[in-house]
Amino acid sequence: MPDGTQTELETPVENQLGTWTYFPSLIYTIEKPEFLQTVKDVSEERLKIQKAQKKIDPIFPVVMTDNLFTDARMTEFSSYVGSTAWNILQSQGYAMDNLATVFESMWTQEHHKHSLMEQHVHGFGAQLIGFYFLEVPDKSSQVIFHDPRAGKVQSNLMEANMSMVTPASNAIHFNPKPGLLIFANSWLPHSFGRHAANKPMKFVHFNLTVQLAQQPVCAVPPAAEIV
Repeated sequence: MPDGTQTELETPVENQLGTWTYFPSLIYTIEKPEFLQTVKDVSEERLKIQKAQKKIDPIFPVVMTDNLFTDARMTEFSSYVGSTAWNILQSQGYAMDNLATVFESMWTQEHHKHSLMEQHVHGFGAQLIGFYFLEVPDKSSQVIFHDPRAGKVQSNLMEANMSMVTPASNAIHFNPKPGLLIFANSWLPHSFGRHAANKPMKFVHFNLTVQLAQQPVCAVPPAAEIV
C-alpha cells in the first residue's frame, strides 16, 4: 500500500472451506447455590455414618456415601437435576416425549489430600452423569473430561498450545466451585486430578437413566419351565 501499511487480503469465496461440526461432546454448567445447605446437611450426615464404619484408607483417601436420592430432604434438588437432565436429552435430539429421567445413583464423595479419580465412563444404562460441588478448598482437584474418540486420541499430533482449547485438545479441565452443577453424557470419559489441599473436597456425583413415563401394567402369566 502507498502509506506503507499492510492489510490482510480477503480469501476468495471459491477458496474458502466449508466447516461442519458433527458428533459433538457437550458439557453443561450452571451455578445453583440455593441447594448447597440442604445437600451439605444430608451429605455430612451420611459421610459421618461411613466414617464411623470404616477408617479412611491412606492409599485411597476417599469417603463415599450410599445413595442420596431416596432421602426426602433431597427432593427439590433431585427434581431440579432430573428435569434439567430431561431437557438436555430433548435438546440433543432424543425422542423424550414418552420417557422420564430417573436416578441410577447419586452419592457424595469426600476426597482427602492426594486422592484422585481415574478416567472412566458410566454404564448400566446411564445416559447422563453430573457433579454438584459442595466444598472446594484451594488446591482442589480439577474435573477433567477426555476426548471419547479412541481413533483421534491414538493418531493425535502434538498440540501447538496446550493452554488453548482447540479441536486438537485431548482433555478439558473445569475449576469447580461450591454450588457449581455440571452435566455431561455418560459416554464422555471423566476424571479428577490429584487433590492437593489439606482440607477435603466434597461433591455429589450422580448418574441418570431413562424409563417409560407410564409403564404398562401386564398380567403376570405362570413362569415358563426351564428344561
